[in-house]
Amino acid sequence: MSTIQLHTEQQIWDFLREVTDPEIPVLNIVEMGIARKVEVDKAGKVLVKITPTYSGCPAMNAIEKLVNEKLEERGVEEFKVKLDFAETWTTDWMTEEAKAKLKDYGIAPPEKTEEEGDFLKSLSSTKVIPCPFCESFETKLVSKFGSTACKSQYFCDNCDQPFEHFKCI
Repeated sequence: MSTIQLHTEQQIWDFLREVTDPEIPVLNIVEMGIARKVEVDKAGKVLVKITPTYSGCPAMNAIEKLVNEKLEERGVEEFKVKLDFAETWTTDWMTEEAKAKLKDYGIAPPEKTEEEGDFLKSLSSTKVIPCPFCESFETKLVSKFGSTACKSQYFCDNCDQPFEHFKCI
């Protein structure tokens, strides 16, 4: 008769840090704020809750599969991965380390979300996004959509580089 190997919540969080976002491979799902909750009951059964960054985000199926594979690989025998829609994901959930990694990867990181009253005002104005390569503010929006719906395409007039901006949600 085999016994179930018990894992701690901290071990599960460590395993989740090994799961990278398929669209932005320099970021893991913990620093992105996608992995939201880990529960381990007394019998060793694990529940992992993940929250989609966008409704209909095509990467969520891949992320759920990667979490399942990682937990199996790490010997977690009884677990459930649940998509959690109780809270709406926000770029504010991204760690500062994640934003620094985005910039180093050549993607302008999101800024803090605005207060609700400022939201309508921001829709009518174009934000000035600093270039992740040279930090110049001489940039312009090229397309509201980049390689994925969560990013927009910009061009820097200072260093003549195109770059993406992770949209603030």
